[in-house]
Amino acid sequence: MTLPIAPRKPRNLAQLVVSQLSEHIQNGELKPGDKLPTETEIMVEQGVSRSVVREAISRMQAAGLVETRHGIGTFVLAPPAVMGIDPGTVTTVRDVIALLELRIGLETEAAGLAAARRTEAQLQEVRAALAALQEGARRGEDTVELDQRFHLAIAQASGNQYFHAILQHLGANIIPRARINSARLAHADPVAYMEQVGREHEQIVDAIARGDAESARAAMRLHIGNSRERLRRAQETLEAAQREPARSAQVV
Repeated sequence: MTLPIAPRKPRNLAQLVVSQLSEHIQNGELKPGDKLPTETEIMVEQGVSRSVVREAISRMQAAGLVETRHGIGTFVLAPPAVMGIDPGTVTTVRDVIALLELRIGLETEAAGLAAARRTEAQLQEVRAALAALQEGARRGEDTVELDQRFHLAIAQASGNQYFHAILQHLGANIIPRARINSARLAHADPVAYMEQVGREHEQIVDAIARGDAESARAAMRLHIGNSRERLRRAQETLEAAQREPARSAQVV
């Protein structure tokens, strides 16, 4: 006997609308300052009633995602600070190292989940991001934004919106060379440095494509860990050099 399907409750429908609109915000289709579609447009697109739409908008207002300006419409707000992290405070080598340590935990798990959950379309976006990054590096272009796109694509493929939201909030700070010339600090040849980074990226993508979650985690951990170690060694060398003149002055 086939049991009748219970109708969805309005509150569940409202949450579905919230999820859809939030996804548009997180993937950049709706940016801070953009106006949301009208209630009627959302009703038609989502196939829900006006009361459901209003409940969804109310939830998004409470979450600080949007604000409604009476007589004008509802607009997307800039995201609030995530866990008190202000990207503008990432200014020193030590700040970047600390951020890399956070990323090791965050992105290692995101890569593992991406290997287990990614769709074919998401895998294609990860591959496209890698190809664009490799081409930019080959041409000697500034690849910070392309590198950021690569890591965001993996976070998106994890199937967990919060990985993507945190990395998006951190912005270009997730790429150390956006703030600091990592190769110069580590006394590394820039070409060799980027080639090494490229190989690390390829290992991550290969593992995600195979659906090998543990290998994807290991490859991401190695990639970000290598960046941290390069900067840590460079920072130690820099601090030692700064202490040497002080010791020499004391002897004199």
